[in-house]
This record gives sequence, C-alpha cells and structure tokens, in this order.
Amino acid sequence: MTFSIVTRDPGSASFGVAVSTAVPCVGAIVPHAKSGVGAVATQSYSNIWLGIDGLRLIETGLSPRSALEGLLAEDPGSAKRQVGGIDAQGRTFAFTGAECIEWCGSREGVDYSVQGNMLAGAQVVEAMAEAYEATAGKWIGIRLMAALEAGQAAGGDRRGRESAALLVTPSDATKGAPPDAFDARLHRMDIRVDQHAEPVAELRLIFDALLKRRRDA
Repeated sequence: MTFSIVTRDPGSASFGVAVSTAVPCVGAIVPHAKSGVGAVATQSYSNIWLGIDGLRLIETGLSPRSALEGLLAEDPGSAKRQVGGIDAQGRTFAFTGAECIEWCGSREGVDYSVQGNMLAGAQVVEAMAEAYEATAGKWIGIRLMAALEAGQAAGGDRRGRESAALLVTPSDATKGAPPDAFDARLHRMDIRVDQHAEPVAELRLIFDALLKRRRDA
C-alpha cells in the first residue's frame, strides 16, 4: 500500500523519512524520527507503536533490529506489518510480514532503508535506492525528495496516489552558524500532502517553495 525510505545524515544528528501511499494522511502515521536517535517507517496496516516505541527503545541503545523485532514479537498483527528503521550508528533493519500484499519487499543500503508493499513492482524500491545513492553528498531532504519522486516514476503504489509526506529532523552539527546564515540542516522539515491527485508532485512544489522562503527570510 505504501513506499517509503528512512535515512540518516552520517555527518550530523539528522534523520529523515519520505513516504507516499494511496490513502489519506500518511504523514500522520508512517514517519517517525528523532535527531540523534533514529528513524522508523511503520506501514501496511500500520502499527504506530512500532514507530513510537521503536524510537524509544533505540534511544536506550538497542539496535533497530533488536528494538523492532522485540516489538513485532509482541504484535499479534505482525504478519501484516512492514517496517524499516535506522539508528545513529547507521544500523538498519527492514521487515516485511508474510501477509503483506505483493509486490512487497525492501532494500537496505549504507545509511538508508527503502521498503514498500502493494507496489507496481520491485523496480519501485530499486529506483528509490538508486536515486538516493546518486545524490550522495547533498542534504538528506534533497535526497529523500529525489528518492520519493523516483519511486513514483517507477510505478509507486499500484492502487493509485493520494498522500505523501517528508519529515527531516534538524541537525546539531551547525549550531555555531551565524544567525543570518541559512542552512537547511538547522531546520525541521515536516511536509504533508493529505489528499491530492498527484501527491508527490505537490510535495515537490511545497518543498521547493519552503526552501526558497527560508533562504529569503
């Protein structure tokens, strides 16, 4: 039903999640992230506690695998769940339950994990991963947006399009920057398109407009 990517900026404490699906208000459910801790995407009959409690357990020092596998073991609906996570050490974990709807699966890479279910095909996940890797060195907000657009262009959710979201937590690596210096890493970005015929394209318009206004502020 959904395609998403979770990632961290290896040079700072910033994390991000980008996601799109064919139901409304995906940004209120799937993405969870905290600076210095990690990020989790919980989807496919989403259990938001995988995100809330997952981050809490990761903050105690557990790896995403240990934290999320423990929560899934206690979840009676785990066979229908899909989840991806990453922590401050760059450790990733992705899980796709046996009852998730095809095409479903994931791809983990350096500092990211991409996952999706009920997709047009495996090419969606592959395109997202390739777009993310191709933008190495850029701010993670830019990389997440590129990955989401690539996933949509590759077919996205096979049921259609309705909502999209992008969440990036602020970095603490640039706290010493002068107050008049714009740096996207200093800001939290939380953009949601809740009901739209082209949610990823609309997300891009908002993303670009927000960056421009922050630079001009």
